[in-house]
Amino acid sequence: MSKYTDQQYLTQKQYKDSSNLDARIAIHQRFSTNPQGWYNWIFDTLVTLPSNANVLELGCGAGTMWKECVNRIPSDWVMTLTDLSDGMLDSAWRNLVPLGRSFKFEKVDAQSIPYPDQSFDIVIANHMLYHVPDRKKGLSEIRRVLKDDGCLIATTIGENHMKEMNRWIYIASDKKTKGMFSLNFTLESGREQLQEYFSTIEISRYPDQLKVNEVEPIMAYIQSMTAGFDLSQEQLEKVENELKGILENDGSIFITKDSGMFKAVK
Repeated sequence: MSKYTDQQYLTQKQYKDSSNLDARIAIHQRFSTNPQGWYNWIFDTLVTLPSNANVLELGCGAGTMWKECVNRIPSDWVMTLTDLSDGMLDSAWRNLVPLGRSFKFEKVDAQSIPYPDQSFDIVIANHMLYHVPDRKKGLSEIRRVLKDDGCLIATTIGENHMKEMNRWIYIASDKKTKGMFSLNFTLESGREQLQEYFSTIEISRYPDQLKVNEVEPIMAYIQSMTAGFDLSQEQLEKVENELKGILENDGSIFITKDSGMFKAVK
């Protein structure tokens, strides 16, 4: 089984707490060139929801979207945030409870969602469907709990996402590691998987790139990834030295971003 869908690995190592995810979010927050911001872009798709919408997020992580967009949340939305990792749920709780909004936090496996049929106006799966071992079962469950005409917002990455980082890891590992991402639900492959369960599917890409002027956040990002765990100290130093050279010559390090979302209507 791939580590990307190994639930024990994901909950006990990669996402045992929010530290790895925080390192990856931080580089986007600090160095993305699109001023709109990823979470605001996602939230723009939610404005058509009814004022009393029942919202489910699968794989909520540290609850960053809700923290970033707290002032945009209508007062009478009912929001259920779920994750398979106890550590991530704890981080979400710590981030969101001080905001004074009403969130429910529950441990949920997307392959067996413990809510009645037609419970939710929307289900949000932000960069997480590629972690679901039986994605067909997960998508079937999402469809089941959605109301008629309810929608799934599923974000993921495209084939060019962070391609420069992939190259650095590939070279540093003596061409033994293909890169950071080996995913089975991407912007290229997701539509075909969704078509079995949803009547209408729209895809949108978020225009952005990273312009980084420090080496340390890139190294933190690499070391937070599954592929980065396997690099030796010598290999990491090889990457770091290359990055320092690019920064010295060019003044900034540009990294491609290729992320977007599927909006799938039941």
